[in-house]
Amino acid sequence: MGWDEWESLKATAGDGGAVRMRLNGVQAPDGDKAAGTGDLVVHQDDLGAVGHEAYELFGQLHDQADIAGLGADKDGRGSTMQAAAALKSHGFVMGGQLETTVEMWSAQVKAVLQACAHISNHLDYSQQAHGQDDAQLAAVLRQRNGAAVSVSRLNEYFH
Repeated sequence: MGWDEWESLKATAGDGGAVRMRLNGVQAPDGDKAAGTGDLVVHQDDLGAVGHEAYELFGQLHDQADIAGLGADKDGRGSTMQAAAALKSHGFVMGGQLETTVEMWSAQVKAVLQACAHISNHLDYSQQAHGQDDAQLAAVLRQRNGAAVSVSRLNEYFH
């Protein structure tokens, strides 16, 4: 982007009038507040799908990324750690470095596994909690005759 183009964009942005904070709504191009387009909408199916993907990723990582335990011997040392020990016993510096690499890899894999578990558990909880919240709100927001309170009526409380 050239300097002239930047100056032109700044001038164009400044022509829009006074800048104001806008909460709970989106300003439509004609200046009116657009009804309902600024609301945060999350569908429970979306939460469940993301939580399920995190759970699937956890399982795959747990099964496939464990190089420390791969080919474990009777003492529980994996083949990579066995190789590191053999290299160290023969005086190769690389043995210690390989051991450090396995330890760092294992720590990083554990961190990613914990993040996947946290995401999965949190979204499962969120999906359930928000479903309960929705049911409670639906029960509370009824008119005397049992009909749901209209959105326009609810909007009166927010102005």
